[in-house]
Amino acid sequence: MPTVLRLGSLRVVIYPNDHWPAHIHVIGQGNGAIFNLNCPAGPLSLRVNFGFPDRQLRDMQAKLLDHIAELCRAWEEIHGRA
Repeated sequence: MPTVLRLGSLRVVIYPNDHWPAHIHVIGQGNGAIFNLNCPAGPLSLRVNFGFPDRQLRDMQAKLLDHIAELCRAWEEIHGRA
């Protein structure tokens, strides 16, 4: 599972055998979340949350949006274009 970005102790992962639409998994601190990328420019949308507090999710989403172009490129490198 390729880690494509780190946000402190959190890993942002794109699974090679995963499905469309383009999305990322954020994993860490015993929690996980999945965000749809809505490439090429976002906005990210939360698909599912497994334990992160709401405030942390909002902060995480803002930080991820700063990296949306590189996250979309990483998805495309792993999965190709839609």
